[in-house]
Amino acid sequence: MERLKRIGKISTLSSKEVPFSRIGIGFEKLDRAVFDPNKAYDLVGALGVKKIRLQSGWARTEKEKGVYDFSWLNEIVDELLSRGLEPWICLCYGNPLYDERAAKVFGAVGCPPIFTDEQKSAWHDYVVALVSAFSDRVKEWEIWNEPDGRWCWKHGPSASEYAAFSVDTAKAIREADPGAYVIGGAVTYRSINYIAEAMACGLGAVADGLSFHEYTAREETVFERVRAFRALAREYNPKIEIIQGESGSQSRSDGCGALVGGSWTPRKQAKQLLRHEIADMMTDVKFSSYFSAIDMIEALNGSVGDKASYLDYGYFGVIGAEFDKNGFSTGTYAPKPSYYALQNVAALFAGDVVPTELPVMQMPSHSPRLFHPDLGGCSLISGGFVRPENGAKAFAYWFPADLMTTDFESTVTFEVAVKNLDTEKLRLVDPMDGSVYTVPDTIMKPAANGTVLRFEHLPVRDYPLFLTFGDFVGVTEE
Repeated sequence: MERLKRIGKISTLSSKEVPFSRIGIGFEKLDRAVFDPNKAYDLVGALGVKKIRLQSGWARTEKEKGVYDFSWLNEIVDELLSRGLEPWICLCYGNPLYDERAAKVFGAVGCPPIFTDEQKSAWHDYVVALVSAFSDRVKEWEIWNEPDGRWCWKHGPSASEYAAFSVDTAKAIREADPGAYVIGGAVTYRSINYIAEAMACGLGAVADGLSFHEYTAREETVFERVRAFRALAREYNPKIEIIQGESGSQSRSDGCGALVGGSWTPRKQAKQLLRHEIADMMTDVKFSSYFSAIDMIEALNGSVGDKASYLDYGYFGVIGAEFDKNGFSTGTYAPKPSYYALQNVAALFAGDVVPTELPVMQMPSHSPRLFHPDLGGCSLISGGFVRPENGAKAFAYWFPADLMTTDFESTVTFEVAVKNLDTEKLRLVDPMDGSVYTVPDTIMKPAANGTVLRFEHLPVRDYPLFLTFGDFVGVTEE
């Protein structure tokens, strides 16, 4: 980066300043009250993300049959709305009032109410009451969480069971709010078998959106998965949209949950976030939700009365926390590097930013920076974006090096046809630290009678960098 001229940083925005965005974050597990939301609201509101995922908490809400106390969830929803965030709610989990098995499971996680008429009727009434209470503030409702995993469908995953449950739940949602948006899926495994069977068994007839969870160290898989899910959805209803509902990684190697055991560090977490978020934006999902806001216990496989069974600490948060003896997230909630990376991404994608094709090609040549040729061929992941309101464009690119073993940097040479690009405000943007650079003439050289610019030996990292043309993102100059 030393060959570029740093002129400032990305001007970050609060969520209240962002009218629309496809970038979101998770605020899950408050159904089990595992962290203090009051210590997180302002930090999350300053991220500039828009969508925020909650879990409804049947067991926390209905502790006496037929009596619903939504006060805890009302407070959370209103606090988030006041900061410009838009909650969407995952309907889960079971309730020990109606299920002896659920009474033994911490948070009644993974105990669907599908076995008796009483369970089914109680769930229906709860969903109707919940959606009715929040229909003026929440429009998007997701049916269950990771039903294809045994931890969330504890008697054994069944796509046909989930489909029937989804059909009944969708009817209850729309009984309370005919204009509600119903999200199905929330699947975690990469196989298409489960979601295809669920769609065939009735989910395809009731879903407005399909959500998936993507916990991988390599983001290349996202492109295939979204293409497959979108094609599957079109067979049932071309209006069904695809949503990335959870994606993230840990910030240390001793955590529990997805991607357990990896040699994670705060910097690797930030890189994984950047790579996955930009991959999601390239696939044009309806929105993308990073998991999660806060470090907290995983709390998916705990047993009531056995504290050790649910003291399974996860470190997925962009905000770090400590833990007390009961597993509650405590101490000072402090941003990690991933927090600032997400804040910068949120600023880059604030507003209506859509994927587009840009006239950019790699043209590798001998790099004096490397003493060998630039990266070439199909070695990079790259894609273009445009802001329709002002025509500003951006080109994102990175090398998908192994995050677990490598801290990668190299160079690349691009040729860019510039007829419809604003080169007067051409910048290179690094979302890791928010730095914004101008590109000097020693790197940016005209070719082909001025119709093409050749960018020689630009830096490449193992996380996305952006060439921006025009007013694509605000800059606080230094």
